[in-house]
Amino acid sequence: MTMMQWLTGPNGVLFSSTSVIVILILMLFMSIKLYASYRNKQTYRWLITAIALMMARQGALIALAFPGRILSPWIYLASSMLQIVSFIMINFVFMKLYTYRTAELRGLPFLLMSGAALALAAAQYGIAPFGAGNAATSSFPLLDIYMIVVTLIILLATRIADLSPKYYAALIVYCVGELARMADSYVFHGEQTWLPLLALLLPIVYFSLMFMLLFEWVIERLMSTYQSSIVDGLTGLYNRRHFSAKAESLLKGSKSMAIIFCDIDNFKKLNDSQGHLKADIVLKRVAEIIKEESSGIGSAGRYGGEELLACISTERVKPDVVAESIRKRIENETIVTVSVGYSTSKESKSVQEMVKQADEAMYYSKTSGKNRVSSFKGMPASAKSLV
Repeated sequence: MTMMQWLTGPNGVLFSSTSVIVILILMLFMSIKLYASYRNKQTYRWLITAIALMMARQGALIALAFPGRILSPWIYLASSMLQIVSFIMINFVFMKLYTYRTAELRGLPFLLMSGAALALAAAQYGIAPFGAGNAATSSFPLLDIYMIVVTLIILLATRIADLSPKYYAALIVYCVGELARMADSYVFHGEQTWLPLLALLLPIVYFSLMFMLLFEWVIERLMSTYQSSIVDGLTGLYNRRHFSAKAESLLKGSKSMAIIFCDIDNFKKLNDSQGHLKADIVLKRVAEIIKEESSGIGSAGRYGGEELLACISTERVKPDVVAESIRKRIENETIVTVSVGYSTSKESKSVQEMVKQADEAMYYSKTSGKNRVSSFKGMPASAKSLV
């Protein structure tokens, strides 16, 4: 037996289906974890069901490759139906995952496609009923053609979704694999050995691409969850807890650093006069400026309300220059001004104490005219005692 004969015979089916089942087991494990971790239970329930049906389909292929006895044509028909229904279902799930935030994806078209598969199976039986006088068959032309049609419909329907190129590549690979299988069954009848080989290997490629898509989705969810735990939702700056951690890390890794404390002047008045929406837009723009000015030399965070901070390394820059740049840009680029205070590691070696000192310096700027920069070191002793 040559290698090509081995690959295109029952052993090739065993290799292909076993490889696919291993991939599906990994996908099933991720799906169960998603089901347990997120609220969108129904979508992940459909995903688990689709994967289970696909595993059953691969098990049927293995059984049909090594029958050991004459099997009923109904088993072949059930295998074809499992292929079509599970394929429709898993593509519905992936489109649902990638469009639920931007579009309303209805399940009715997918249910109609599954219903059409059942109707075609009935029509196939009507054309060539299974009976004692008929030889068992593994070919169902109507269902095979419909499988190609479904693949093309889904390929066109995905235009509404923001899907990865891997998804489109997977659909194309699947379609080519089905065409190769049909060409081998209905046209060449096994004369071209490369066609059954293609039909056996391309499903492995297809399911590998689908696994990668699901894996990327899981990673994206994990990253989103992590990001929401460290970042303020409105401004995009680090929240107070994570900012403190970044500042502690900067203090350990730098010879000298500074904390810059900013408070938007008359922010309550802006809220009252122009509304929360306008005030939020201004707050986000101020946050962007602070983030840009501290980029590359430190980090920015939201302390609370309209109070924003930056921690910067002062090995190559002067804190008063950075603080003044922030103040000036906010004055020129927004409709508000800020009162700014800063403290350096020369005044304290504790991040918590430096934040307190910068806050005091900011308060001094606020009470002595607003829209100005003050350093904790340069504050008069009498002002420090009043804070």
